[in-house]
Amino acid sequence: MQNGPAGLQKNMSKENVLFVIIGLLGGLIIGFVFANSVNQRAAVTVTGPARQNANIPPGHPEVPGAGGGGMQPEIRAAIDQAKKEPDNFDAQLKAAEFYYQIERFDGSIEFLKRANQLKPDSREVIVHLGNAYFDSGKYEDAERWYTSALAKRTDDVGVRTDLGLTFLFREKPDYDRAIKEFTRSLELDPNHAQTLQNLTVAYTKKGDSELANRTLARLEIFDPTNESLAKLREDIQKAEKK
Repeated sequence: MQNGPAGLQKNMSKENVLFVIIGLLGGLIIGFVFANSVNQRAAVTVTGPARQNANIPPGHPEVPGAGGGGMQPEIRAAIDQAKKEPDNFDAQLKAAEFYYQIERFDGSIEFLKRANQLKPDSREVIVHLGNAYFDSGKYEDAERWYTSALAKRTDDVGVRTDLGLTFLFREKPDYDRAIKEFTRSLELDPNHAQTLQNLTVAYTKKGDSELANRTLARLEIFDPTNESLAKLREDIQKAEKK
């Protein structure tokens, strides 16, 4: 990202992708950690009650400033600076990052929108807006920002997969559209484990156990140590018995 804070200039790395399997009813949730502009992701199977923020895996270190302890001074200072300097792109981005870290996504979105107004062509900001809307559960809004990001770069497998997830998680899921986006991602990267995983979930939820099993078999070949394999297989078997 041009002229952004140093911690936000890194590109997303495929090995840092965080996805959370919560079973057939909950589907597979991709969580986005905005800090340092890297999506830090790890496979976990959630078997207990739903947590307050299902996007953070069990055992994840406490998010700085989150909880009842109030904002840390550096967070408050960054937010105050962004408010005092509305034309400072870096300040808007830094404030958005801090708000994301403490899981106040509405605040993050507010400052990301300001950054977007200052630099409408910044694709990184557009992707971050999609992520923030996704994590706040506003999937239709996330869809619009991800679509905008893909208009600038059509071969981004991660963003296209995230776009597919917006159709999987909305109140009225569109499984066919989710499957379409996941399939397009796999055309770009046939071995993309997260996409194969998401596609398996989509087929399972749609009730197409044959294609779910085929996709799971592909995942087993490309990623035989994937910790989600057993859960995905279990969900398919449950769906077949209905």
